[in-house]
Amino acid sequence: VPCGADLDCKYTLDVTGGWYDAGDHGKYVVNAGISVWTLLNLWERADAKARTRMGDGTLAIPENENGAPDLLDEARWELEWMLRMQVPAGKPHAGLAHHKIHEDAWTGLPHNPAIEDAPRFLHRPSTAAGLNLAAVAAQGARVWRTLDPAFSKRCLAAAERAYAAALAEPELFAPSDDNVGGGPYDDRDLADEFYWAAAELYVTTGKADYAKAMKGSKHFAKVQGPNARGEGAQASMSWQQVASLGTLTLVTVPSKLDEKDLAAARGAVLEAAKGYVHHVGVEGYPVPLTAGGAGKYPWGSNSLVLDNMLVLGLAHQLSHDAVYLEAMLQGMDYLLGRNPNSQSYVSGYGSYPLSAPHHRFWAAQLDPAFPPPPPGAISGGPNSDLQDPYVQEMGLPGCAPMKCYVDNIQSWSTNEVAINWNAPFAWTAAYLDEQLRP
Repeated sequence: VPCGADLDCKYTLDVTGGWYDAGDHGKYVVNAGISVWTLLNLWERADAKARTRMGDGTLAIPENENGAPDLLDEARWELEWMLRMQVPAGKPHAGLAHHKIHEDAWTGLPHNPAIEDAPRFLHRPSTAAGLNLAAVAAQGARVWRTLDPAFSKRCLAAAERAYAAALAEPELFAPSDDNVGGGPYDDRDLADEFYWAAAELYVTTGKADYAKAMKGSKHFAKVQGPNARGEGAQASMSWQQVASLGTLTLVTVPSKLDEKDLAAARGAVLEAAKGYVHHVGVEGYPVPLTAGGAGKYPWGSNSLVLDNMLVLGLAHQLSHDAVYLEAMLQGMDYLLGRNPNSQSYVSGYGSYPLSAPHHRFWAAQLDPAFPPPPPGAISGGPNSDLQDPYVQEMGLPGCAPMKCYVDNIQSWSTNEVAINWNAPFAWTAAYLDEQLRP
């Protein structure tokens, strides 16, 4: 793939592989980061027995029965793409990663990218993309240390190179107006990305420089989210807010962190989880998410439910307190149909499952020559802002937060799918299966 015409670079990169991001088929490093982290965290937090359920031969993927755990095969498919996005040595912004690749115009519905292939371009490198690569590659170096030592070394080298490049160019931001043909995924506050990357590198290497950067961050040993009274942020993480990922790694993976700091990190996880338990207790339909003072559910609200369920799962693992597991189950009940729409937001599950997500290829609603969604895709769900024309014309403006939804392929603001939404669905489903089907 060549650089875009607006970039001062003359090279091409082989950036094959990886997942299509969402309803479109662009590929974005900063959304890949949290998605890969989630799958690798699922592996890192699991004990030996739980890992057998994610092992070789357990998933219907091409790498099935290749001698490596299937969950890690799937995560590696995306991680290797991220590694390919790194700017080569000797080039401008070397060590950072190109922010994204996609076409120079939005494709329509339906669309088969394997047949209707349009030229794609590398977009400008960014500090955020470099830090996402640093964090996840450092995590990968741990995970594959004994499974594939050569790949582990490749990951660590890329991670340290990306982190050093980010320190050298700490404010190379992705432009917010780069939104033709793909989403901008822009972010101008990177303190959380620097903390996350330093934490992952510290846990992997134990090096003093990473420890100093990690402990010097305002995010150290903290988890974004509500307090025990339910006051505060709606959710603990997103592609744009990743500080909690660093702290969740600290409580998941053994390291040289002293007991005082580890206790603070664990306390932060439990405090946020108590806030989500509070939400479950006060919402009309029990769910670990509140509409907050603004009285709104944001775009992809179901992913917030899932991310909050992930925090509840880690709180349960840390404390063995059943209240956190029960709150997780309430969240899953909401997603699978116990909501004011009686809608299962998951394709292939329930009496009224997701059937027509906003997706270029899963487009049977528009053209029977295209397939429906495969079982297991989760919709972004209710969105109070109703940005797309389809829901606006349906008379939904003014809807109650949980009612701002329609299962139609044209509703990109309430019914899209995305890798960073399905990843925590995999995490939470696996955790609940582990607990309820021991």
